[in-house]
Amino acid sequence: MESGDDLNAALLRIAVNRVSRRLRPTAAAGTLTTTEVDILVAAERQGPIRLSDLANFAGLNPTMLSRLIPKLEAAGLLRRIRDEVDKRVCRVTATPKGSRLLDRIRSERNDALSRRLRDLDASDRATLALALPILEDLAERLRPGWTAGDERPQAR
Repeated sequence: MESGDDLNAALLRIAVNRVSRRLRPTAAAGTLTTTEVDILVAAERQGPIRLSDLANFAGLNPTMLSRLIPKLEAAGLLRRIRDEVDKRVCRVTATPKGSRLLDRIRSERNDALSRRLRDLDASDRATLALALPILEDLAERLRPGWTAGDERPQAR
């Protein structure tokens, strides 16, 4: 039998996954897959980033990533950058076009969520607002390298 904390953890995980999954599809993304959008997000946040690091960050194997990068590059969303010191190393970063697309995707997702939040009563919206710092802290604690007592996640 599950303890109350285990049950709450399972219910929270399910709810967060459902909200995330339902916000993912956007008109702005067009024909891009969820994985391709995730790669673009990672390249924008972490870029210029080595392909091996991008694969780790996005949770993809390098072979899969090597198939997706050319598509994003051909669409003008990603740009490859050769390392000046080690010519074998390739990095990618989001192009201005890629960043604009991500801005539209984020805006579309925020608008969809805002509409649904307005459907809630004021008390429920206030409760969610109070939970936001807790959820942010929890998200930080779930990052790799975080240990109890840390203010921030440890660098790898």
